[in-house]
Amino acid sequence: MHWITRPGWPGNLIALAAGAITTLALAPFDLWPLALLSIALFYLGLRDLDPRQAARRGWCYGFGLFAAGTSWVYVSIHDYGAASPALAAFLTLGFVAGLGLLFALAAWLWVRWLRRSEAPLADALAFAALWLAQEAFRGWFLTGFPWLYAGYSQLEGPLAGLAPVGGVWLLSFVLALSAALLVNLARLRTRRAFLAVALVLLAAPWATGVALSGHAWTTAHGAPLKVAAMQGNVEQNLKWDPAQLNAQLALYRDLSFSAQPTDLIVWPETAVPVLKEQAAGYLGGMARFAGERQAALITGVPIRQANQRGEPRYYNAVSVVGDGSGDYLKQKLVPFGEYVPLQEVLRGLIAFFNLPMSDFARGAAGQALLQAKGYRIATYICYEVVYPEFAAGLAAQSDLLLTVSNDAWFGSSIGPLQHLQMAQMRALEAGRWMIRATNNGMTVLIDPFGRITAQLPQFERGVLYGEVQPMQQLTPYLQWRAWPLVILCLLLLAWALLAGRMAKTV
Repeated sequence: MHWITRPGWPGNLIALAAGAITTLALAPFDLWPLALLSIALFYLGLRDLDPRQAARRGWCYGFGLFAAGTSWVYVSIHDYGAASPALAAFLTLGFVAGLGLLFALAAWLWVRWLRRSEAPLADALAFAALWLAQEAFRGWFLTGFPWLYAGYSQLEGPLAGLAPVGGVWLLSFVLALSAALLVNLARLRTRRAFLAVALVLLAAPWATGVALSGHAWTTAHGAPLKVAAMQGNVEQNLKWDPAQLNAQLALYRDLSFSAQPTDLIVWPETAVPVLKEQAAGYLGGMARFAGERQAALITGVPIRQANQRGEPRYYNAVSVVGDGSGDYLKQKLVPFGEYVPLQEVLRGLIAFFNLPMSDFARGAAGQALLQAKGYRIATYICYEVVYPEFAAGLAAQSDLLLTVSNDAWFGSSIGPLQHLQMAQMRALEAGRWMIRATNNGMTVLIDPFGRITAQLPQFERGVLYGEVQPMQQLTPYLQWRAWPLVILCLLLLAWALLAGRMAKTV
């Protein structure tokens, strides 16, 4: 135990391992109790450190978390970015080390300003507030990297029933609070009143989560829709090859022509790998086909539009033809994949910084939702589905959720399964059905409880058939978003800060 709390390399190594085991709490392993253990070790490891020591330990925890949980970054850079193994490893380690600084900052702030060792109950509450703050901050800072949130471990855990109430944020807050309270129970044994409060705070969220599991916050709206989602399984190195364009267009055309009669035909992200205006004839033919079947066809396709100065801008987009209408232009872009920060400096250094279609513009906020078969569809292109607040804003206007992606960039790593888990959480938070169509898996249908009802195997070509039910009404999370929890956390942090400063002046 003293190795964990004392400064030095043994405690730092334990912190690194504690960060790494979070990966085992998430998809595809789903050993959710390890999320509690990981946070508890992080909290305990900061108990007796000064701010500088805490920053080092926090960095070790963050490095372990992201080294284990985002190892798929190496696959993207090496396999598809044409970087050598050494360079890909160097860039991946640099990425992971940089993300680790976010936990270094959180640990420094905790020890410098917020830790209240003399008040274990208040200390646990403040720690949970800070934990949530760091998750929110890394989902926003420099466009954000909202990956590996602790709350995702509860998709199939006892707290899942709380997701429609407060989103993944509430799950993370409860996990952090529970971990800190468990660590502090021994210190509260001699303070019976505080111990009783701690036990209530520890048990109540878990009991509530179990009680709300399966509770329907939304109701059916209209008739179910039959869906045919296409998974082309196109190799990534062929995706943008001009010589393969006709073959790819024929692939999705033939899959659709041979599909069973359906209401929605869904193709994945950039299934049409050429500008929409250049594929006008092809899409016109598909529109006539869909119209004859009284179906809506939804596909990913790049779109070119002029900005206010008349300059052409390119967008990663989704478009509807047939019995529906609208274009959606992606708003949350992937750094280096869809745009290159500091591109004047980086472009041309290695092939990874010059990937095909890596100069997309950001779509405007406030776009109208896609319309298909008379229903409003909230659409998320690939990475967008991992942003909880962004996704909730669109879902609150919708009857149905749709996400399209091309996870071939991740290869056979755990990345696509983590991505799927986050999409499932969005459906659970919103209380809505979700269609997920991808190039090479996982193509699935997800019900309003976050459960997969139909799926295609990864790395296989095929058509996924099933039904989805448009929904109406809002879950508490869609109605209030994270604001109640944000206000609570701000109050807890302010309380800890003021109480700590008063204690130092007495």
